[in-house]
Amino acid sequence: MTERQFWVAFNKVPGIGPVRVRRLLECFGSLAQAWQAPPQALAEAGLDRRAMDNFAEARRTTDPAVELARLDKLGIAVITWEDELYPALLAELRQIDHAPPVLFVRGSITEADQWALTIVGTRSISVYGRQVTHQLAADLAANGLTIVSGLARGVDAEAHSAALEAGGRTIAVLGCGLDTIYPPEHRPLAAKIVQHGALVSPFSLQTAPEGKNFSPRNRVLAGLSRAVLVTEAGEKSGALSTAGYALEQGREVFAVPGNITAHGSDGTNRLIQDGAHPILAAEDILEALNLERVTHFVEAQASLPSVSDIEKTIFDQLSRDPVHIDDLTRQCSLPVAQVSSALTMLELKGLIRQVGNMTYVRI
Repeated sequence: MTERQFWVAFNKVPGIGPVRVRRLLECFGSLAQAWQAPPQALAEAGLDRRAMDNFAEARRTTDPAVELARLDKLGIAVITWEDELYPALLAELRQIDHAPPVLFVRGSITEADQWALTIVGTRSISVYGRQVTHQLAADLAANGLTIVSGLARGVDAEAHSAALEAGGRTIAVLGCGLDTIYPPEHRPLAAKIVQHGALVSPFSLQTAPEGKNFSPRNRVLAGLSRAVLVTEAGEKSGALSTAGYALEQGREVFAVPGNITAHGSDGTNRLIQDGAHPILAAEDILEALNLERVTHFVEAQASLPSVSDIEKTIFDQLSRDPVHIDDLTRQCSLPVAQVSSALTMLELKGLIRQVGNMTYVRI
């Protein structure tokens, strides 16, 4: 019998969160002892009638050893408050009851992840939002920061993908059990994240991705990082709640300014108006957090792959502003077939990226 299995079992009991787990540990010395405690002792430890009823049902229907074995079979690690592997930044929040007692992890959490930045934003991402999210996430990951996000559609997925493409680490925090990947179309992305970071959840297996789970998920998103960056968000975006939790936890909040006529930027522009740091490039974040860069652009520039004359002509017409293939064809005075072929080669060489329907930018 291991203590860890009782942390897993208690995590399944509705109404027993960080405050009550701490109280149970104080009263009984371990969760193994608390699991065996009589009702009167549990009441004296501060459990109300509803929590007592939930616990009685869990104790009747849950075998802690079986729960732990199921996690082991799925390759999911259990990290508790008492473990050295519990993320240091999140551990700082234990005293204000924001840190979940248990984290379920598929993949790996390393010491490097103490240098983490959370990137969040709208699910309804625009071409502009996709471009700035990708650029910032890639640059920050290339400079040694672990990119944390929520695996959602839009900004989250773009941030994870950019970090992976840059050869960096990324962590996805889910609002459901790790036996479920939500949204389901992100299963391939989740598999890549496991290889170069981790999937993390404070929720037990078989927990569905319900709306009530996303507020606790957002607290973890903020808590795992030194700062939160919102790249694109409307006025009612859930990403703003993550920024709010970051402020509660004493973290920095950054936001990318957007077009004042675009509703998708209402949230980020409002954050800046309320005091968030406006971000125009990854260097702004590195300087604000006093982080030393680990990658030098001079070295990267020296290692650029060779290109043909036509590819160079087209590449010289591109910048970080999206350009359509029709405009490139006119600017370069080349047949569309040659331009299309050159764009494909430049993409394969990692020098440009398609950000919309036949629209391209430099990386």
